[in-house]
Amino acid sequence: MNLFFKPFDDMTPEDYADIGLMCGLEVHQQLLTKRKLFCHCPAGRYSSAYDAEILRQMRPTLSELGEYDGTALMEKKTRKNIYYRIHRDTVCTYDIDDTPPFFPDDQAIDIALEVALLLNLNMVGEMHIARKQYLDGSIPAGFQRTAILGVSGWIPYKDRRIGIRQLSIEEDSCREVTDVGHERVLLTDRLGMPLVETVTEPEMYTPRATAEVCQIIRMLCRATGKVRTGYGAGRQDVNVSVRGGTRIEIKGVPQIKRIPLLVYNEARRQWSLLQIRDELKRRGITTDTFSWTATDVTRNVRKTHFPPIRDALGHGQRVQCVVLRGFAGLLNLEIQEYTTFGKEFSDRVRVIACLTRQPNIVHSDTASELLSVRDWKELRRRAKSGDQDALVLVWGDEADVRTACEEIAVRAREATLGVPSDTRQALKDGTNGFERVLPGAERMYPDTDLPPMNIAPQRLDRIAALLPPKPWDREKRYRKLGLSDHAIHVLFRRNRATLFERLMDELGIDPGFATRILVEQFTAFSREGLPIYSLCDDDVFEVFKALAAGDFSQEGVTIVLGRALRTPIDIAFDGSHVAAELNEFPPPATVDELDTRIQAHLSNGEAAGKPASKTHRIIMGRLMAEFRGRLHGTLIAERLRDSQLKVAEGT
Repeated sequence: MNLFFKPFDDMTPEDYADIGLMCGLEVHQQLLTKRKLFCHCPAGRYSSAYDAEILRQMRPTLSELGEYDGTALMEKKTRKNIYYRIHRDTVCTYDIDDTPPFFPDDQAIDIALEVALLLNLNMVGEMHIARKQYLDGSIPAGFQRTAILGVSGWIPYKDRRIGIRQLSIEEDSCREVTDVGHERVLLTDRLGMPLVETVTEPEMYTPRATAEVCQIIRMLCRATGKVRTGYGAGRQDVNVSVRGGTRIEIKGVPQIKRIPLLVYNEARRQWSLLQIRDELKRRGITTDTFSWTATDVTRNVRKTHFPPIRDALGHGQRVQCVVLRGFAGLLNLEIQEYTTFGKEFSDRVRVIACLTRQPNIVHSDTASELLSVRDWKELRRRAKSGDQDALVLVWGDEADVRTACEEIAVRAREATLGVPSDTRQALKDGTNGFERVLPGAERMYPDTDLPPMNIAPQRLDRIAALLPPKPWDREKRYRKLGLSDHAIHVLFRRNRATLFERLMDELGIDPGFATRILVEQFTAFSREGLPIYSLCDDDVFEVFKALAAGDFSQEGVTIVLGRALRTPIDIAFDGSHVAAELNEFPPPATVDELDTRIQAHLSNGEAAGKPASKTHRIIMGRLMAEFRGRLHGTLIAERLRDSQLKVAEGT
């Protein structure tokens, strides 16, 4: 059986077309609001400190249509204890589902409508709140409130359009601290913060195109200047399928640059799973003929030297041997980069049986040094299996091992169908792992706590009249101004595009100088560890306004901004630290003051016996320190040179 798949760097668009790759996106972006979406708690205050811890256990409930969601049933098997760490300043009784929701935040809805208009969506006339079940514990209520604001839009991509299926506004979930065994710990500071979810049509056909479209959507959101930035403020789910496969959702990708390799590995995984299905069929194994058994082999492995099993036995745990009839030789096949088919089983055991300590299984296709040949022969005898069967050993507490055996069998049966419908976790190495079964339509149902809300045409007209330029239009303008690709990307990424245009259009600031400050200088500040996002656009604008008024030279911009960033301020975005620095900055120096200081330096003997060029460098350095930010360096150099010439001529 040959599972050869080209390396990532060798794949071409034609190769992806051959396997029928299709990708879609669900792009989540936090909104820059003062309060959370359905309560009055402040948004954007992150802290690991907490005042109390609440324990909850999630259980599935019937939907309004009398149906269970598959994800909810899966979560029930995990028997998780969910611990919520809450801080009194960022959480209220709504967040823990003890009181009904408030009406949604108007500021958040306005921002979401602005993004929807930029996406060319058809706007809804009424906003209907729905509940979306979340039984993994990331939301204490067990569901997320969400509402669709627009449908059937588009964005340009190269020579075509990418369809935008819909945009929704919804509340964010908790932040995970740990998830080990049957215990999951979450922080609630992020819970309830408003975000928008942009869903595209599956119209990207290469990994690179998927990342590029995601970048367009991200930049479009940031064009408003009203969204949060930084790690975790924007996250995306990537939907991937190949011909003959199914839609797989790679959940929570935090960085766009990771998308291409993740898409490649998922395409490779699906392609490989389809080949494994075909191989099983050739062996006569289908969903109907598939069979398995599980046998307790605790006594049979009591003398093994394999450390994980010896440790389990030392803690009184059980060892089970699952026999997968006819699966020999398949579990060690590579289906992602450096990832074998066997990991599909290990992931199910980790997530659903909560056997999180690795390794949590070992199988007969692995190298013999894990268990000796004699061990495997004894296990085959005990489990009554033949050489054509695959053996999978799993160990742990009795209840967990029983769940693990059942999940190993479920995953093996799914292999006879091809690609199971999963939600996958994005891993840092570019591969993915099982997270949960893909939710169905049963998880969404109407919310009865809030009435429909009218989206008045006048409201849309007001927002439409103030829409910022679209990123692709801005990019064309910036290229005409001579900005580099890097500078354009940074202006978009940092939400400084609107500020950049205000500096040029309202103050007449040279675009080259504005770019040096907003891109290069702020990058230097960031490398110093300074909180560059503590200065909002209005703060920075005031500094440039003082420059335009002649209060200081261009160098003064860097000085004032640097001092403001180094000043401790408890309440960010109030601008008081910028105003203070502007007030304390010395007034501009006059040419007479400069000439006086030049004469003082030339007459104090510093020039005696030294070449004119060396004298110029020494005095220039001292003058720049004295007049830094108060006079332009070019003027200082010219006046010093003129004075030196006059001294040399004896005049």
